[in-house]
Amino acid sequence: MIPQIHKQGSHTPGLLYYLYGKGTHEEHVDPHLVASFDGMSPDPGRDATATKKDLAQLLDQPLHLLAADQRPDKHVWHCSVRAAPDDPILSDEQWADIARRIVAATGIDPNDGAGCRWAAVRHADDHIHIVATLVREDGRRPDHHRSGKRAQAEARLIEKELGIHQVAPGDGTAAQRPTSAERHKAERQGRERTARETLRETVRRAVTGARSDEEFFARLAAAGLLIRKRAAPSGDLLGYKVALHDDLNKDGEPVFYPGARLAPDLSLPRIRERWSGDPAPRQEDTVRTRQSTPAAARRGTASAAWQAVLVVEHGDDAVAAAHIAAAGEVLDALAKTSAAHTRRELRYAATAFERASRSHVRAVRGHDRALRQAARDLVHGGPALGRDEDGASTAMAIDMLFFLITAGAHWHARKGHAQQAEAAVRAAEHLHTAYQPAAAEPLGVLYQRGRRLSRPVIQRQTVLLRDTLPSLAEQILAEPGWYALAATIAEAEAAGHDPAALLSDAAERRELDTADSVSDVLVWRLRRTADLPADATDLPEKGTAGDRITTRRPATRPSAPGRQRSGEETPGRSR
Repeated sequence: MIPQIHKQGSHTPGLLYYLYGKGTHEEHVDPHLVASFDGMSPDPGRDATATKKDLAQLLDQPLHLLAADQRPDKHVWHCSVRAAPDDPILSDEQWADIARRIVAATGIDPNDGAGCRWAAVRHADDHIHIVATLVREDGRRPDHHRSGKRAQAEARLIEKELGIHQVAPGDGTAAQRPTSAERHKAERQGRERTARETLRETVRRAVTGARSDEEFFARLAAAGLLIRKRAAPSGDLLGYKVALHDDLNKDGEPVFYPGARLAPDLSLPRIRERWSGDPAPRQEDTVRTRQSTPAAARRGTASAAWQAVLVVEHGDDAVAAAHIAAAGEVLDALAKTSAAHTRRELRYAATAFERASRSHVRAVRGHDRALRQAARDLVHGGPALGRDEDGASTAMAIDMLFFLITAGAHWHARKGHAQQAEAAVRAAEHLHTAYQPAAAEPLGVLYQRGRRLSRPVIQRQTVLLRDTLPSLAEQILAEPGWYALAATIAEAEAAGHDPAALLSDAAERRELDTADSVSDVLVWRLRRTADLPADATDLPEKGTAGDRITTRRPATRPSAPGRQRSGEETPGRSR
């Protein structure tokens, strides 16, 4: 249940006409009163003799207790209370009780006999609107300071008592939601998202891996945004605003949003913190970034993500927070440069994780430079084509990022950051979905190669597996992905690695008992640790242990082996 305090207004009849009207798109059904300050207020929705003007005049009567110059300009208080999508439909009586509790908790009508006048209107199954006049019956102003937080706290109690969906409590670090006016404007213009949401995503991607004001603003301009910069008298840049070319106000002028109004971490000072800890760029690093290929960038991302998992799980809170924030940049960069068959889910993952990238634990920048460099390399490496090494390295990067995002979810859960933990879990789910098409071809190729290994080699690797990982060996051997793992072990051995040491290290770095497909996990860990090409189809022919590793692409391939999932239970979901 989500209470939302709207901007204070100055025209009670106007708001009532909207609430009792048909809505912007005929969405208001059976508008009627469910509760009021005295329980006897006229209801223009159900009483043919009552009018909206009558109700407005009744609510505004306390204004006349004050002299004209003492009346507040913005005297209309407006709060909507919306149920969760999966909640049962509440009765009018239940909504009436909810309205009374909300106005009492917020200080609008604290049951002291002299509260404000208010009315609660219901015009849909899932929500009500409460309208109040911000002058009490005794002529004083109500104490409604921090009414939003007070309404949220009361809503949490109501959820428990009614046994409905319990919303995770907020901590003030979330991005500002679009207003109802912004949503209605987007609907009228046929936009899927509001201008605020579009700008937030565009700015977030522009800052990904950036290292200077100049680079950041150049990216904003390249994205087609209008930019206004705010400078001090000295000429120092203090802030910025952005707008869409086609988002205009009633005067035909672009509607600008300051970065801080898009999200708390998108103000210019907070953006600058991201590169404040970066070392001065070296020429060789700049050349490497510019020459980075999509596949190389994704392999670098996999390595950086894997190292970051250990930091998030075992590092100091401020350093862990920096890595979690930088993980958001990597997701943005990967989504921006992803191939068509993974782009949608990766964008969903990046959008979901945006909420998890901020908390009250202040990130100490600088320690996260490997992840930020990975994001930068992804951007400069350009879009992946989704085949061969690009596709396989994408699957490897997604796999490692899944573990990093899951580690972030657990870190937030331990800190009591309910909304952030939930957002990270949602992001991990989207990564899981994006992994399937990314991994299908490379794992299918490895599967076929493993099936073609000779019986003596398979038997030798089976003994190796049982000796090295005795507690997991039988589970791995029963999985379809065992053949992909066998092919990977053969490649690692041919490249001069000790397969037993690789397997042992891969298994010890994180528990695997609860993985859906342990072999799948080990394939990517071994290929990353041994620096094997993500795509086995590009390997030259090599001999290993009496067997021939062929590079022929199979004419047909089976469905991809089953996807592993996290080695830990994910935190409980909460809305």
